[in-house]
Amino acid sequence: MNNIRKLTLVILVPLVNIFGQNYLSNLTVSENDPIYTTYNAALSRSEFIVNEGYQFVWYDDQKGINFETQQAGTIGLIFRKNVIVRSKLQQYYQKPLITASYSDLVKFYYYPFKDVKVEEFFLVQSSRIAVRQVRITNESPFNITLNVYPFIQNEKDFYTNINSMKNDSGIELQHKEFPDGWMKEHNIPFQTDLKDILLLNIKSDSRGTYDVFEKRRDTSRTILVNSIMKNELNENLPADRSKIIVLGKKFDIPAGKSVELRLIRGVIEGGKDFSELITICKTLMNEDLDKYIKEDEEIYKNIPVCKFNSRDNELLYWNAFSLIRQCMLPPEGECHYNYYVFSREPRWGWGYGGQVFHESLTMLAYVFMDPMGAMNSQRVFMERQHPDGYINYRTGPYLNESIPENGQLTTSAPWFNWENWEIYKVTKDKEFLKQAYESGKKFYNYYISSRDEDKDGLCEWGANAVLECVRDARVAVWDEVGDPSNFEDVDCNIMLVSEAKSLSSMAKELGLNEESEKWTKDAHNRTDLINKYMWDPETGFYYNVNKKDKSFTFKTKNDLKRKEIIAFLALWAGVANEKQAEALVKHLINPGEFWRKYGVPALSADDSYYNPIGYWNGPVWVQWDYLVFRGLLNYGYTNEAKELAEKVITNMIHQLKTDHWFWEFYSPDDYQAGWNKTYIWAGIIARFMIDLNNNNQ
Repeated sequence: MNNIRKLTLVILVPLVNIFGQNYLSNLTVSENDPIYTTYNAALSRSEFIVNEGYQFVWYDDQKGINFETQQAGTIGLIFRKNVIVRSKLQQYYQKPLITASYSDLVKFYYYPFKDVKVEEFFLVQSSRIAVRQVRITNESPFNITLNVYPFIQNEKDFYTNINSMKNDSGIELQHKEFPDGWMKEHNIPFQTDLKDILLLNIKSDSRGTYDVFEKRRDTSRTILVNSIMKNELNENLPADRSKIIVLGKKFDIPAGKSVELRLIRGVIEGGKDFSELITICKTLMNEDLDKYIKEDEEIYKNIPVCKFNSRDNELLYWNAFSLIRQCMLPPEGECHYNYYVFSREPRWGWGYGGQVFHESLTMLAYVFMDPMGAMNSQRVFMERQHPDGYINYRTGPYLNESIPENGQLTTSAPWFNWENWEIYKVTKDKEFLKQAYESGKKFYNYYISSRDEDKDGLCEWGANAVLECVRDARVAVWDEVGDPSNFEDVDCNIMLVSEAKSLSSMAKELGLNEESEKWTKDAHNRTDLINKYMWDPETGFYYNVNKKDKSFTFKTKNDLKRKEIIAFLALWAGVANEKQAEALVKHLINPGEFWRKYGVPALSADDSYYNPIGYWNGPVWVQWDYLVFRGLLNYGYTNEAKELAEKVITNMIHQLKTDHWFWEFYSPDDYQAGWNKTYIWAGIIARFMIDLNNNNQ
C-alpha cells in the first residue's frame, strides 16, 4: 500500500463495553447549549405520506414556547394570571431548561410568572399525533388563579371548517398542505387535504370554564366568550390572528399544589372520518409518557460512550444520533426494509425522495446505534438493483430515480462497497456481508464497463454526470471549464479504487482468496493510472484530465488545474504514495488554501471562484471532511486529523447553540451555515468523534 504509515483505527470496533445509559434523559440544557430541537415520530410509529414533525421554538424572545411545523401550523400556550398575560418568551420570569431530549420527545420546564412552574413533556407519538403534557405547580404560599390558553396557528393557510367537538373538550378543523415542484415532477405521493383535531383533557379536580373562540378577518364572526380575554388576551395573541384557534382553561391552584392538562393534536386524511382519529387520540389521554423515554433509552444505549474534552462536544455527539434516527422510516411502498430521507421536518422534495449513496455515508455513524437498521438501509439498494448491476441514483418507497441521459442511466457516486464494508466491520454479520458482496461486485462491474468510454482503464462520470458526481452545483471546473463527462475524473477513479479494495476485503473475509486477489489487482492498476495521468508533480496535486489526451488542458492551457477537495480523496483511498501524501498535506494545511478556520472547503480559498457560503465552490461539507479526516489518519497525520475534526465541530456547535439545527453545509471561514436544515448527513460528525476516541485509546 505505497509505504503508508497505517493506523489501527482503520479496523473499527465499538469503543468499549460500557454503553451510554440514559444520558439524554438527564439534561439541564438552556437555549445557549448545543442541542438539536426538532422532533419526529419514532421509526416504529412513522410513515411517509402523512408525516408531521415539529420544531421546538424555545429561544425566540418574540415568540412563546411553540412547536412549529412546516405546513400544519404551530402549537403554543398563552398564560394569564389576573390581568397579566404571558405570551412571549421575553415576558417570562425564567426561560425554559430542557431536562430530556431524544429524536421524538422533549421534557422541559420554565416559569411564566414567579412561583409558577410549568413542566412539559412533548411527544411526537406518531407521524399523525403529537401530545403536549403540561403540569403547573404553584410554588407560592398563596392560592392563585391561572388561565391557560392552548392555541393552534397556521401561518401558511387558513384553517377551515372549524367546529367544537360535541361531547369533548376540543375542536375539529381542516387544513391543506402542498407538495413542492420536485415532488410533483417525480409523482411523490402527497396528502393535500387533512383533517385536524385539537383535544384537551381536563383533570377532574380542575374547576372553571372551557372557552373556545376563533378569530377571522370578518370581525362580525368573532366569538369572544370571556370578557377579560377580550380586553387582555387579544393584544397578546401571535401575529395574524385570522389564522389562530384558541382553547381556554381556568385553574384555581392552591399553594404548593399542581394541576395538569394534556393537549393532543392529530391529523388524518381529508377523506376519512374524524371518529377514527378521535378514538386513537383518546387512548393516549391517560397513557404514561415515561414509557416512551424508556423505549428511547433502550435504543440509545447501543451508542458507544466517548471521552469528551467539553460538555458541548458531548451534546453534539448525542444529538447527531437523534438527527439520523429521526430521518429513518419503516418499510413502506417498494422498500421492504427501513430506509431514510434527507430531512423530515421541514419536508422538501429533493430531500424526501429516498436514499442516495452519498447520504448513506451517514450509516457509518448510525450502525453503532442500530446495526440492523444500517444494514437494512443498504439492503434497500440491493433489492432494487437491476440484473446488470445498475443501482438507482435515488431509491425510495415510491421512487426509482434513474435520470436517463446520453443513452445511460444516472447512478450515484461509487461508495457502495466501502459503505458496506465499513458497516460489516462493526456488525460482523456474515449474512449481510455475503449479500453485500454479491450485490457490490455486480455494481462495480456495471460501473467500470459503462463509465469507461475509451476503454483506457480510467472512468468518467456518466449519464447526468453533474448529479452522478455528487457535486451538483457551483463547481469551479464544471462551471468554468466543462461538463464532467468530458474528463477522466479523479474523484470517480479514486472512489473506484476504494470500491475494489473493499471488495477485496469482503472476498478475503468470505474465504474467496482468488477473487480477493483479483480485486486487489484492479485497485493497483487503477492506482497506477491515476498517479500516471492525474498527479501533477509540478504543483503536488491531483486534477481531472482531458479524456481525449490525458492533459490538464481542455479549453485553455492548464485550465483543469483547479485545486478541489477531491484530490484529498487520494489519502482516504490510499492512492498516494508517501511523498505525494506529504505534498497533498502541505496544500491541505495551508491556511491560504484549505486549512480554514472551521474546516476544509470544497474549493481552495485562493481560487477566484471560491465562496465560503456558495455551494460546491467553498463550504465545508461534513461528510467530505470526514473522508479527508480518515485519509489523514490513514497516513499517520494524527494531529492534523484531530485539528480538522475540532474545526468542523466548533462551527457545528455554534450553529446548534444559535438555531438548534443541523445544516447541509457550513462556512469554513465564519459562523454561518446553509442551504437546507435538519440534513441527515451532518450526523456523520458522530463518526468523527467515535474515530477520535478510538484513536486516543
